Amino acid sequence: MAIQTAGVKHIKLPVRVMQKDGNIQNTIADISLQTRIPTALQPNCIGSITAIINRYIDKIAVSEFQELLSDVQEFFNAESTQIDMSFPYFLEKKAPVTDTSGLMEYRCIFSGTIGDNNGFSMTVAVPVTTLCPCSKEISEAGAHNQRAEITITVRFRRMIWIEDLIELIEQCGSCELYSLLKRPDEKYVTETAFNNPMFVEDVVRKVALAALDHPDITWFSASVESFESIHKHSAYAFVDSGDILDKNGR
Repeated sequence: MAIQTAGVKHIKLPVRVMQKDGNIQNTIADISLQTRIPTALQPNCIGSITAIINRYIDKIAVSEFQELLSDVQEFFNAESTQIDMSFPYFLEKKAPVTDTSGLMEYRCIFSGTIGDNNGFSMTVAVPVTTLCPCSKEISEAGAHNQRAEITITVRFRRMIWIEDLIELIEQCGSCELYSLLKRPDEKYVTETAFNNPMFVEDVVRKVALAALDHPDITWFSASVESFESIHKHSAYAFVDSGDILDKNGR
C-alpha cells in the first residue's frame, strides 16, 4: 500500500517571533507539518521534515513560512505542504486607571499551505469580559458577567501584526481583560462591563464589522465562547466572512 501523505504533529520547539516594534520574542511553539507527494513517501521522510523545520527555529515570522514550505515541497517534489504553528504570545498591558503593568498571554496560530491551496492565515485568541444583558434587565441590582474568548482567523493582502489584530478585537467585548488590577482598576472594569452588556452574538457581530472594515483583511472567521458564570455550559457564536459576503451580494 502506497502512503502519499505523512508528516509530524506536536513538535514543541523554542522559536523566536518577530514583534511589531522590531524586537524578537522568545516562546515555545507546537508545530505540525504534513506533505502530500504523487508517489510513495520515502522511508526516512519524517526525519527529513524534522531536519528542515529545525533550520528555521531561529526566527519564525510570516516571511519565513513561504520559504519553509517551499523547501519541503522541493525536497519531496510534493503536490502540497501545510504547516501549523501554535504558540503563546505575551504583551505588556497597563491597567486602565493606575497604569499598573502586567503581561497578558494570547494564543496564536500561524498556518501556511503551498501547492493545492496556496495561502497563509493567522489566528489569535483574545480573552475579554462579557456581561449578560438579560441578567441586567431583570435584576434589581447587579448582573452576572463572565470571561469570554474571541478567536479570529484572518487572511490578508498586506502584513497584519499580531498586536494590531489583538487591538482590533480586544475592544469588542463588554470590557477588556487585564493581568493585574488594583482597586481603582477593578472599579473601572466592573462599571465599564455593566454599562456595556453584550450577548456572544453581539460580540461576534462587532468583531465581524471591525474585520470587514479593515482594508487588508481578505477573509476571516470569528468565534466567541462565553464561559458562563451561572450556567454549567458555555454560550457560543460563530461567523464566516464568506457567508456574510454571499448574503449581501458582495
